[in-house]
Amino acid sequence: MDLTFLFFLSSGLFLGWSLGANDASNIFGTAVGTKMLKFRTAAVIASFFVVLGAVYGGAGGSATLNRLGHVNALAGAFMVALAAALSVYWMARLRITVSTSQAIVGAIVGWNLYGGRATDMSVLGQIVSTWVICPVLSGVVAVVLYFLMRKLFRIWHVHLLRQDAYIRRALIVTGALCAYALGANNIANVVGVFADSAPFEPVHFGKLFEWSGQQVLFFLGALAICVGVFTYSHKVMMTVGNNLMKMSPRAALVVVLAQAIVLFIFSSQALNAWLGAHRLPLIPLVPVSSTQSVIGAILGIGLLKGGRGINWNIGGQIVLGWLITPLAALVLCFVGLFFMENVFQQTVLIM
Repeated sequence: MDLTFLFFLSSGLFLGWSLGANDASNIFGTAVGTKMLKFRTAAVIASFFVVLGAVYGGAGGSATLNRLGHVNALAGAFMVALAAALSVYWMARLRITVSTSQAIVGAIVGWNLYGGRATDMSVLGQIVSTWVICPVLSGVVAVVLYFLMRKLFRIWHVHLLRQDAYIRRALIVTGALCAYALGANNIANVVGVFADSAPFEPVHFGKLFEWSGQQVLFFLGALAICVGVFTYSHKVMMTVGNNLMKMSPRAALVVVLAQAIVLFIFSSQALNAWLGAHRLPLIPLVPVSSTQSVIGAILGIGLLKGGRGINWNIGGQIVLGWLITPLAALVLCFVGLFFMENVFQQTVLIM
């Protein structure tokens, strides 16, 4: 294997680690925060299904990012991923859950600016619009699910102790679905910029199945996410799962399920194919922010209850992080590309 490629890929793996440290909180933060699941159990489930989602469902979002900015040099891809990773890591150190999607978009725009490339404004508009649509849609879905779940429990007359057992099992199932959707939707953020330069050949697993070179790349990125989940996500989980708003186990389940639905909507090629076959409007396959999705769901439930339980200071810090992250990634990428090209004599773009 090309050691030069592995060295440059390290920034993408660092970004994967940062995503795992940050975004695992969006999958199981509410479950761990409400003590319905132990952290280690949540980490194992999240890691397994993130890998599955990345390998088998990650192609759509990667294609969208390539249209935003076609990073065509390995050193340039290294700096794009590193700028995004440093931005996310900085926020994780502050215990603020931020959007990896926003970080990589900011870094790609920084690469476009440095190289004098025109940013595809239609693609950028699609992505930026999801930064508003995603949390709002998650909030609406969470409110609908909360009403439905409350009605179902009233109809079934389930005892409180049995309710908790059902909710714990449901949190595991929905968390697994959400982890799969996270891997499918966000692996493009981690290693998508390396897709053109990856030297991996297809891998055959006997007569069972085969992975393309791109799937091998996605697998490596997913492993980095898993390491981030196990090593650094616990503190951020507590910010999302407890500090933003105290939640009941039922509300925690609603938040995870709403997030899984929204991530699936924006990452499913099968759903898009079905919509196209029935001549319905297509949904853009865009790497949306799991952070914005889960925060939108939590705030939706909080506002449904009158907004009194929401810690608006924490909420304000998170929103501020959403604004700072893409700008920080853009500036870091621009400055880093200058040093890569002029100090280290590396080709950061091919004209």
